[in-house]
Amino acid sequence: MGDKANTAAGAAGRALTVDRPTDVRNVVLVGHSGSGKTTLVEALAQTAGAVNRAGRVEDGGTVSDYDEIEHRRHRSVQLSLVPVGWDGYKINLLDTPGYADFVGELRAGLRAADAALFVVSAAQEADAVAASTRMIWEECAAVGMPRAIVVTHLDTARTGFEELTAVCAGLFGHDDPDAVLPLHLPVHGPEGADGHAPATGLIGLLSERVLDYSTGVRREVAPDEEQRARIAEARARLIEGIIAESEDETLMDRYLGGEAIEVRTLVDDLEKAVARGAFHPVLAAAPAADGGTQGLGTHELLELITGGFPSPVEHEPPAVTTPDGRPRPPLACDPEGPLVAEVVKTATDPYVGRVSLVRVFSGTLHPDETVHVSGHGLADRGHEDHDVDERIGGLTSPFGRQQRPMARCIAGDLACVARLGRAETGDTISAKDDPLLIEPWSMPEPLLPLAVRAHGKADEDRLSQGLAKLVAEDPTLRLEQNPDTRQVVLWCLGEAHQDVVLDRLRGRYGVRVDAVPHKVSLRETFGGASAGRGRHVKQSGGHGQYAICEIEVEPLPSGSGIEFVDKVVGGAVPRQFVPSVEKGIRAQAARGVAAGYPLVDVRVTLRDGKAHSVDSSDAAFQTAGALALREAAAEVAVQLLEPVVEVRVLVPDEYVGPVMSDLSGRRGRVVGTEQAGPGRTLVRAEVPEIEIGRYAIDLRSVSHGTGRFDRAYARHEPMPPQLAAAMREQAENNA
Repeated sequence: MGDKANTAAGAAGRALTVDRPTDVRNVVLVGHSGSGKTTLVEALAQTAGAVNRAGRVEDGGTVSDYDEIEHRRHRSVQLSLVPVGWDGYKINLLDTPGYADFVGELRAGLRAADAALFVVSAAQEADAVAASTRMIWEECAAVGMPRAIVVTHLDTARTGFEELTAVCAGLFGHDDPDAVLPLHLPVHGPEGADGHAPATGLIGLLSERVLDYSTGVRREVAPDEEQRARIAEARARLIEGIIAESEDETLMDRYLGGEAIEVRTLVDDLEKAVARGAFHPVLAAAPAADGGTQGLGTHELLELITGGFPSPVEHEPPAVTTPDGRPRPPLACDPEGPLVAEVVKTATDPYVGRVSLVRVFSGTLHPDETVHVSGHGLADRGHEDHDVDERIGGLTSPFGRQQRPMARCIAGDLACVARLGRAETGDTISAKDDPLLIEPWSMPEPLLPLAVRAHGKADEDRLSQGLAKLVAEDPTLRLEQNPDTRQVVLWCLGEAHQDVVLDRLRGRYGVRVDAVPHKVSLRETFGGASAGRGRHVKQSGGHGQYAICEIEVEPLPSGSGIEFVDKVVGGAVPRQFVPSVEKGIRAQAARGVAAGYPLVDVRVTLRDGKAHSVDSSDAAFQTAGALALREAAAEVAVQLLEPVVEVRVLVPDEYVGPVMSDLSGRRGRVVGTEQAGPGRTLVRAEVPEIEIGRYAIDLRSVSHGTGRFDRAYARHEPMPPQLAAAMREQAENNA
């Protein structure tokens, strides 16, 4: 592309400010774990002049200094924002985690961005690109988000640049492989001791110039004869790909007629095709050489972002309604419009308190103003609905450990907002006199349970506060207080997500917790008809206790619950005590009659009994009812019932066999399969819940990271005798 000068690198210590949404570019970096996204962000910041040659900001930190957990685990676990200036534009770089457990942070980045850079590593096997990035590519394609591809780690490449470009064209450009083409070819230096030849420059296919980065400072030189030979075929294919997407219908005829198309015309058409999401260029990038100021390809990448990616004005904002659901006209990215912003990330600072990263879609946000905060739709995950007015604190722009003050945040830009005590991720911020609600973005369902309990008495008091802060920060986390098992359960996306949740509880919020085995909600029922007699007679001076009742119990169909029938004749049990018998029976059923699990699906018939005119009481007949049910249970086989869930697994066709085999090994019954789009199959099965506690992890292994599933409760069914016996023994040992 063109050779623009860097006129707005962004001075250290102050936030970049813009007056027009057209001067903003919001770009999310997407890629598998270890692809080099964070390193690329640092390289872009260095080229833009936002950090020094050592890649450090003025306080001594780096742009990747975000979370103590990330440093300890050497892995990104949350969305981070790095704003840089280039050629008069403000570029908000949104760095996302590459690990599947943190896809919620990725979705937040996609929501805040107007274009995406897919980062793939040449140091990993070529097929690693498919599993972790193809589904996200398809999500972006579904909404028309512009995309480009950046190849990293060319200095330790297992896969050649041209080969990896072909892999990306096959994976991402299956409808049109010629829409995924490189803009440059790498130039490699001599091989090192490790056998790898680092990339030292790029050959511009349109400009036909060599961009030499070998000294860490970009300079243009003429190509030699060998390099000219490499250019010819790749350049012709690139020009044809650009012309095929051109809005000028005469351009192809002119090209095929032998006319030499001007480079400026090709660059203009390329930028327009990229902004429309119709063409996806492939670039190469690497950090600066030792002592250098510009990393390989970073100059070209910044030019593509500013020239080819759309501004927020060109990206249609999400739909809005009033908080009570009435539709409102579509938003426009206008600083003078009604204020509408969205919280895309929530964090807790030990000194400032809750800090919200917001994307402003319309209007202008100012420090210290009173706004309306609306949040709906995630009550099942522990996020209560709310409509409140709050006074915000200062606006800042994050950069490593620093928070740089902002005077305002206009439509299209991003900022951090302090002192929003009620706002949670996904909430809408709007004007207090015109409250609005943004349509929520899609969130993955957490399906891996983590049961926790306070380590000690002092931790019990802090646990509820810590859990509340956790779910406010992370909408992919679901908090459950299970009334059957009496466990506190955090539903997570995977093992790494679980580890981070425990780390934050213990380290950030000072709550010591223990992870305990997750229990499923078992039930008990009678295996046949039975009868029991409850006798509660005590006389120890003064007022005594006297109650006798006789019951019959018979099993009912699944889902019937507890049915109580009164068939007492002749007043053997006085009318006022019949409800007492029922209350005692239901209380005992809730406690269980064999292994301590609730009793269900039985009909209990009260047949007879005896009372005393003085010593009978409500409490006495409650006790007699409970004793009668326990005696009836002792005379018959009591079955344990386990919950069965309906599981729907979406996988590529090549993994259908392994998935079905795995489900069968979990005592599952496959009830059907159906096509769910090109190359995808939906497998439907019914599986005992106790068998799929770790299925969120195991499915990744079986499907190489490409499978998704959801689950829904179906019913309770009898547990196999050998498993039931083991569960009873476990219950007795824990009693």
